[in-house]
Amino acid sequence: MDYKLTIGWLYPELMSTYGDRGNIIVLEKRCSWRGIDTEILPIDFKTTEKQMKAIDIFFGGGAQDRQQAILIDDLTRNKGPVMKQMIEDGTPGIFVCGSPQLLGKYYITGDGKRLDGLSIFDMISRHPGTAKPRCIGNIIARIDDRFKMKGLVYKNTIVGFENHGGRTYLGNGVKPFGTVLIGCGNNGEDKTEGAIYKNCIATYSHGPFLPRNPHIADYLIGKALKMKYQKKIKISQLDDAQEWQAHDWMLKKLGVQDIVTPI
Repeated sequence: MDYKLTIGWLYPELMSTYGDRGNIIVLEKRCSWRGIDTEILPIDFKTTEKQMKAIDIFFGGGAQDRQQAILIDDLTRNKGPVMKQMIEDGTPGIFVCGSPQLLGKYYITGDGKRLDGLSIFDMISRHPGTAKPRCIGNIIARIDDRFKMKGLVYKNTIVGFENHGGRTYLGNGVKPFGTVLIGCGNNGEDKTEGAIYKNCIATYSHGPFLPRNPHIADYLIGKALKMKYQKKIKISQLDDAQEWQAHDWMLKKLGVQDIVTPI
């Protein structure tokens, strides 16, 4: 049986500030190497509800406050309702850098303007103002076993780079993506990094997050296949020597010991 996944990319013209395309390339390549066809659907102001419903994986990238303000009305009025229902029904996705702020209840910008979000994730974000330092630097967090894929190498860490002024605080309806070992994470206070809701992941890690975290890319691909075809589809182990070398180099550089668990 031939498999195909459609990846929906939120506003690539406005939300691709930090090399976010790298995440799309990783998903495309890891599918292609396994014989899975992919289609990239740019979600923009012209995207219809019918097109939205064909999406199997959502992706959202980074943007500055100005870009978020431009798209927020279209996102909440026209894309939000169907997107929210799809995520509730299990459609997976990954949202990096600034895009998670749009999925929460609201975001208070640096100049005090409130941008109401989609309320998909039970969380709020606010910028403390220019007098407060930004959260900048490498980030490492420990994750739990929910991301294990049978037959694939698994590591219980994620690595990335953060650069954000906003601080995010989680409610009871979501779980953190990981526990911060190095870096600030959501707010620099409670050691949480990102958020998990249903099959969707939010992270403050910038830009190309998936190249150094292949286990997360495979988690998304596996979930998308299962949701679309309504059965568990085994995906093969790839030669990830270079990917894990990049991952482990960051762990070694920052003095964090990792655990590798083949299953």
